[in-house]
Amino acid sequence: MKRRFGALTALLLLTAVQAPPAERPPLSLWRLDCGTIDIADLGDFSDTGLFAGQKKTLSASCYLIRNGDRLLLWDTGLDGALAGKPKDKEGSFLKERLVTQLERIGVKPADVTYVGISHYHYDHTGQAADFPNATLLTGKGDWEVIKVWPPAAPRFERWLKGGGKVDPLEADKDVFGDGRVRILQMPGHTEGHQALLVRLDSGPILISGDQYHFRENRPVGGVPTFNVNRADTLASHDRFEKLARNLKAKVIIQHEPQDIALLPLFPEAAK
Repeated sequence: MKRRFGALTALLLLTAVQAPPAERPPLSLWRLDCGTIDIADLGDFSDTGLFAGQKKTLSASCYLIRNGDRLLLWDTGLDGALAGKPKDKEGSFLKERLVTQLERIGVKPADVTYVGISHYHYDHTGQAADFPNATLLTGKGDWEVIKVWPPAAPRFERWLKGGGKVDPLEADKDVFGDGRVRILQMPGHTEGHQALLVRLDSGPILISGDQYHFRENRPVGGVPTFNVNRADTLASHDRFEKLARNLKAKVIIQHEPQDIALLPLFPEAAK
């Protein structure tokens, strides 16, 4: 009996050692067109007056990340009511809504597990209401503002009224629990501003939120005049740059057309 028990134990141990590790589902990232904004004077994007008088058209980009059957939508761009209309008086333009783009890759609003927002500004949250079944992932500091700031109410009405789940984040979040997609706390632009790290098989992607708005502001560590906290912004700049350097990550500034163009053209995905 002892011999048989010993043989069985050895067999079980050998099987356990040789068993292949559980395979993680593939990870994919799509870039989405969430509009453009014409800036007539970039002076407000540096509180040192560095870019005063310069003009630029900024992109309002969004991203979809698929991890198996779970989906994270990162930011929701300009208001969907702008879709297909001429530029408004502020120079904003939206070619088509997010839901229309997602249909082309077989994704319905109800399929989206999480809507993560970098921050509460209108050009990053304009179509959030189109995904009412998703859990909202927002910085806690931003959520406190959203609860009392009337302009935000229409975009977050379902969550504000308790009809949708909210996760107000006070620390970084491992979105899918496997370490490959992390929301990073980087306050300063807003009270609870966030960036996103996506570890694809092809290499890590660091998506900025509004840590920076265009390439030229990054090497000088520019701080927009409308940021809520200068010291927090500079600390977040420091963290962002160290992450980018140490991870050798591809940086995507969400408003910078040149950076967005580093990712495959929709509907192709980065993997």
